[in-house]
Amino acid sequence: LLGMLWLRKRTFVEQERPGSPAPCSMVLRESPFPNRLLSGLYSLGQYLLFPSYWAADCLLDLRETTAERQQRRCCRCCPLRALVTGPLLLLLLILSMPSALLGLLLWLPMQAARRPFAYKHNMLSRHPEVWELPGTGKVFSFVSANVCLLPNGLAKNSNLGQMKQRAARIGQCLTQGEASASFASPRSSQFDGEREAGPREISVPFPPDVDFVCLQEVFDQRAGAHLCQLLSPFYEHIVYDVGAYGLQGCCTLKVLSSGLFLASHYPVLAAQYRCYPNGIREDALSAKGLLSVQVRSCSSCGEPRAMGALYELQPVTEPCPFPAHAQIRCDQLTMGLSWVQLFQDTHAQRGDVVAFDVFCGDFNFDNCSSGDELEQTHEIFRQYQDPCRVGPRQDRPWAIGTCLPTLLMAPRAPRRTLEQEEGRRTYLAGPILQDGRPDPSAAGSPWEGRRIDYILYREHPTTISLTTELEKFSFITQLAGCSDHVAVGLRLLLNAAPQ
Repeated sequence: LLGMLWLRKRTFVEQERPGSPAPCSMVLRESPFPNRLLSGLYSLGQYLLFPSYWAADCLLDLRETTAERQQRRCCRCCPLRALVTGPLLLLLLILSMPSALLGLLLWLPMQAARRPFAYKHNMLSRHPEVWELPGTGKVFSFVSANVCLLPNGLAKNSNLGQMKQRAARIGQCLTQGEASASFASPRSSQFDGEREAGPREISVPFPPDVDFVCLQEVFDQRAGAHLCQLLSPFYEHIVYDVGAYGLQGCCTLKVLSSGLFLASHYPVLAAQYRCYPNGIREDALSAKGLLSVQVRSCSSCGEPRAMGALYELQPVTEPCPFPAHAQIRCDQLTMGLSWVQLFQDTHAQRGDVVAFDVFCGDFNFDNCSSGDELEQTHEIFRQYQDPCRVGPRQDRPWAIGTCLPTLLMAPRAPRRTLEQEEGRRTYLAGPILQDGRPDPSAAGSPWEGRRIDYILYREHPTTISLTTELEKFSFITQLAGCSDHVAVGLRLLLNAAPQ
């Protein structure tokens, strides 16, 4: 059976076939496996690996975060917890090694039969409104957020823990807006009366009725499954557990997924995942890469087909100013653009109207640091439009950073804190030099934080004239304390008319 699995060639793409009699029907299979037998064997391998995984995670979780240390001091807990539980966890790890080895021998070959993402389709009573082409205008909204849902022990590298509680809180934040009845009206705002007004909003909650939710760093499978469960009553289409594990499709052993997660109101017609081959250091153990998704952006089954393209990126190399790492990030962006073009060429049909083409994710570099000069001039910014950017090393006056290194954001008034320049200096990471040191020139005013989370878009020439207008760009602070990033949101207004 294992020999047959290794010989079986599987494609990483599922798509709507040309000439399909039911173009609006769902074509993606939900399970990553073609049958229940393979799915059961895969689950058995995971069960055998879990005791060792859990023991190792608990050992790393003995390190305290700042919040846990303060809580221990307040309640005067015993500081010898690590000395008592550490040896017991180490003993469990050693005793579970034989079953883990057996599970690994079963788990690795299964990757050859596994599609590199799971898909969930929920039949909901509420559907997006029909957009007839040509016709009236249509708004599409997007949210991108790095949620840092690593196993507890690894999340503490970012001074975060309690993965299960944070996943529940993030899911609650994302669904609160979906449960509200109306969409917040767009508005402009200013920084301290000194900066020019723009289509920017600093908001605490996530906007209601978001069409596409794109999350990064959902590395823990339990967290991904929990988010899928929380979002499924509101989003009909969810792509999660994205990544090629083991040695499948990659040059190094992958023990963590790509961390990418997508929830959509609109039907997913095709999805493709590609893994970066140039991972370094600890990032080489995760299957970071690019998730490409084609959706039907019009719920009508008529012609022409109104399509949307959404590309979600998670670069391998973490924020670091060293030239070698900058070159790796540039290479990853270049590969991403080539994969985007290949995906579009593969799935395009004559007469398709591309309503939107959005590229989003945590890029791990900013547009204000001299240490990120190489990435700031990349080709992606000539092909896609960044609403917050004027040019290299120059953001729009209303843009703010999205990196929260200190995790000290006060949950009482995070919006008011970031609207004030002193608050941004305190809680947002500042620009860096080539050697990684803080940039002393950033001490002047206006002060810019490191904006490493992006939502880019571009227009496509089609048979129907479409105009794309930026309606609002949002910086969302509701995840303060749950992540070390500020989430970002984008609303695009599309108007269609005959040429």
